[in-house]
This record gives sequence, C-alpha cells and structure tokens, in this order.
Amino acid sequence: MVILGIDPGTHRVGYGFIESEQGECRYLAAGLLAVGRAQPHAQLQKIKQELDSLIHTFSPEALALEKLYFTKNQRTGISVAQARGVILLAAAEHSLPVAEFGPSELKAHLTGYGSADKAAVFKMVKLSLRCPTLDVIDDASDALALALVAHFTKSFA
Repeated sequence: MVILGIDPGTHRVGYGFIESEQGECRYLAAGLLAVGRAQPHAQLQKIKQELDSLIHTFSPEALALEKLYFTKNQRTGISVAQARGVILLAAAEHSLPVAEFGPSELKAHLTGYGSADKAAVFKMVKLSLRCPTLDVIDDASDALALALVAHFTKSFA
C-alpha cells in the first residue's frame, strides 16, 4: 500500500510517500508542493493541481493528514484550514481514505513523547524508513512522519 502523508500549510505544503508492505515501510519520495506566495485563491488552486499531479504519479491508496490545531494567529489558522479543505477534496476525488493525526499524537506515536522536537521526529523517520542519509526539509519530514504513523496504527485496515 502506498501512503501519502501531507503536512498542510499555505506557502509550504510538505508531502511524503511511503510504501507499506507486509509490515515494512519503504521511502518513495518527499518534498514540498510548489505553491509559492501568490494570492490566497491562486495558492489553493496550485495546491490542488500539484496534489493531483503527485497522486497520478505515485498512485497512493491512502492519505494521512495533520489535524488543524489552533494557534494564536487566527489568520494563519484559517488559511491552513482552507488548504486542508483543498487537500481533503483531492482525497475525496481520488477515493483515498484519510487518517488524521494531531501534532502531539503524531509525536507520541513516532517518538514515544508527545512534545518531541522536530529533530527527534526526523531521527525516527530516518530510523523507521532505514534511510540514515535522508535529507529533506522539515515539512516533508513531518509528512513522512504522518504516513509512517498511519502505517504503524493501521489506520486504513
């Protein structure tokens, strides 16, 4: 099963693909959607286009997405919620089941500590995927972490 993890944002949307087979995981790809800093509606359109393209390329069977958590900056929260809506639309259009995890839930599953820092999460991503030299930006690492937690928790079984 190919699982797509998405770390939603407005200017930076991380993605990560893993293949889950017989209890093992294998790294396929990770990076950032090329969204840029356009007008908000154009950014949402770009997220959808880029995501559709990746789905066609990698043919995932499921999507893992970070839950929205409220920050002090409501404007950022609303923008991320809109991006999540576009991501959920793409998942629905491609008939992908979706598993959602909150940040501390993700960290607890992956590292055993719900307040782990990004370095600890990335270390566990590299260990879990057996890719000690993996070098990706933190948004892509978080997306891979989401895909891994979906695999570990068997959220799509």
